[in-house]
Amino acid sequence: MAEHGFRKWIITITVILASLLELIDTTIVNVALPDIMGNLGATLEDAGWIVTGYAVANVIILPMSGWLGDRFGRKNYFITSILVFTFASFLCGQAHSLTELVLFRILQGLAGGGLLSTAQAILMETWPREELGMATALFGLGAVVGPTVGPTIGGYITDHFSWPWIFYVNIPVGAIAAFFVSAFVRESPRYAKGKPIDWWGIALLAAGVGSLQVVLEKGETEDWFATPYISALTLTTVLAGIAFIWRELSTDHPVVNFKILKNRSFAVGILTSFILGFALYGSVFIFPVFCQNLLGFSAQQTGVIMFPSGVATIMLMPFVGMMLKRGIPGQFMATGGFFLFFVFTWMLSNSTLQSGTGDFFWPLVIRGIGMAILFVPLTTLALQELKGPEIGQGAGLNNMMRQLGGSFGIAILTTLIHTKSGKVRTALLENINPYNTEYVQRNGAMVQNFMSKGHSALDAQQMANRAMEGNIIKQTLLVTYDNLYLIIGLFVLFSIPIVYLQKFKKSVAMPVDAH
Repeated sequence: MAEHGFRKWIITITVILASLLELIDTTIVNVALPDIMGNLGATLEDAGWIVTGYAVANVIILPMSGWLGDRFGRKNYFITSILVFTFASFLCGQAHSLTELVLFRILQGLAGGGLLSTAQAILMETWPREELGMATALFGLGAVVGPTVGPTIGGYITDHFSWPWIFYVNIPVGAIAAFFVSAFVRESPRYAKGKPIDWWGIALLAAGVGSLQVVLEKGETEDWFATPYISALTLTTVLAGIAFIWRELSTDHPVVNFKILKNRSFAVGILTSFILGFALYGSVFIFPVFCQNLLGFSAQQTGVIMFPSGVATIMLMPFVGMMLKRGIPGQFMATGGFFLFFVFTWMLSNSTLQSGTGDFFWPLVIRGIGMAILFVPLTTLALQELKGPEIGQGAGLNNMMRQLGGSFGIAILTTLIHTKSGKVRTALLENINPYNTEYVQRNGAMVQNFMSKGHSALDAQQMANRAMEGNIIKQTLLVTYDNLYLIIGLFVLFSIPIVYLQKFKKSVAMPVDAH
C-alpha cells in the first residue's frame, strides 16, 4: 500500500540512509588499506582480502535477498540486516588481526547485501504508482553517489583520525535507521513463509557466485590461470553455475526465480544494469589510479576533484524522476546518458602530464549528469512490469548484475593496464636509439645539464638514462590510461541499441505489491 505525506518521506530518507551504509562501505576501505596494513602487519596481497571478502559476501546474498524478504518479511529482514551490519562494523573497528577483520568484513558484506535490494523494494511499495520514477531517482542518489564519495570520506577519516573510525561511523547511522524502520515501515506479505527451503539452491549459488567474485577480484594479481586456485575456482564457477540454473528451473520453490527472465524488459534490463556497473565502477576505479599514480594527487585531493560529479548527479536525479512521470520514454533518456558518458571518457582520453585539477571539472560534471539520466531510466525500465514477489527477486538480481558488471569492469581494466602498458612501452623504446635525431639531441642536452652541475661525464650519462627511463614510464602510463578511457567510452556508446529492445510505455510506472 502506497504511503503519503510525512510517512512516505521519512521511510524514503530512512531506507536511502541504510542503503548508503552498504554502498559507501564498498569503496571507503580502499584508501585506508596502507594504514590497516601497517597496524595489523599485513602485506598488500593479504590486505586485499578485506575488500574481496566483503565483495564476495555481498554478491552472494544479493540474488537471495528477494527470497529472504519474502520468507521473513521485508521489514524484519531489513531491520535484521541493518543491525547485523552495524554490529559487524563495530567488530571490524575492534579487530586485532587481519583474520578477524576479514571475517567481520564477510559478515558485514552478508548483511549489506540485504540492505540494497530490500531498500529498493520497500521504496517501490511506499511510493504511488505514478511517482515511482521519482522513487527510483531518489534511490539512485545512493547507488551512484555512494561508491563515488566513499574514497573521499575514507581518505578524510584516515588522515584526521584512525582507520577503525571508517567502521565506527556506521554505528549511529545504523541505530537511527533501525529505529525509524521499526517505527514507520509497514510489513509486506510473506510469500515464501511455510514453503520448503531450497538448500541445494543456496549452496550452489554461494559456490558459483562466490567463486566468480573471487576470480574477478584476485585474477589479475594472481596471474589468472597460472595460479591453481584461480583455475579451480573458475571451474567451480562454471559447474556450480550450470547446476544452480538447472536446480532453480526444476524446483517448485526456488531461492532465485529465473522465470521472471521471461519478462523481456527485465531480461534486457539486467544486461543494461551490467553495462551500467561496468561504466560506474570502472570509471570510479581508473580515475583515482590515474590521478594518484601518474599526476601525483593525494587521495583526499582526488576525492575533492570527484566531488562535482556527485553534486551534478544529486541535483539532476529529481528532475529525471519528473521527466519519467511526464511520459518521456526511458530509452531516450538512457541514450542521452550513454552519450554523455562517452563524452566524459573522450575528454579524459585527451589528458596530458600537465593536466591539473581544473581540467577535470567539466568532464566529471558531464559524467555526473550522464549517470543521473542513466541509472533512473535503466532501473525503472528493468522493473516496470514486475509485481508481487517478483519485485524483491527482480531488485536483487538487478543489483547483483550491476555489482558483477563493476567486478568484471575492474578485472578487465586491470588486465588491460598491464597488457597495454607493455605494448606501449615496447613501442616507445623503439625510439631510443642513436639513429633518432630527437632522442640524441634530448639525451645530449640532459648530459650537458648534469655535467654543468659538476657531475662527471659517466655519472651525467647514467643520470640522463634514469631521467629518460622516468619519462618513458610516465608516457607509457599516460598513453595506457588515455586508451582505457576511450575503451570504456566506446563500450558504453555501442551499448545504446540494447535499451531499445525494451518495451516502450507512454508513462513508465512500476507496479507495487498488493496489500
